[in-house]
Amino acid sequence: MPQRLVRLPPEVQRTVRSLHPEQKRRMRAGLDLTQTKPEAGKELKGELAGWRSLRIGRLRIVYRVTRTTLDVAGIGPRSSIYLDAARLARAGRK
Repeated sequence: MPQRLVRLPPEVQRTVRSLHPEQKRRMRAGLDLTQTKPEAGKELKGELAGWRSLRIGRLRIVYRVTRTTLDVAGIGPRSSIYLDAARLARAGRK
């Protein structure tokens, strides 16, 4: 199966750039895992139905997978990521 195109909104790109190098490495490994094994994260409910969440240490990657892309709505701590991801997901629908 060919690799999926990973789409990161500018807000998520800024978050990734601000991470410690070890956290960046772990996030990259998590994104690689979601590309090859999309069911790795848990399914989300409510406003984020259709999205998944993968835990990487204290951070979460909120993503959804289509046939050709891996859309990332957010990367961050559990305390705020689901609110941030919902906001980014809504903005992406417009």
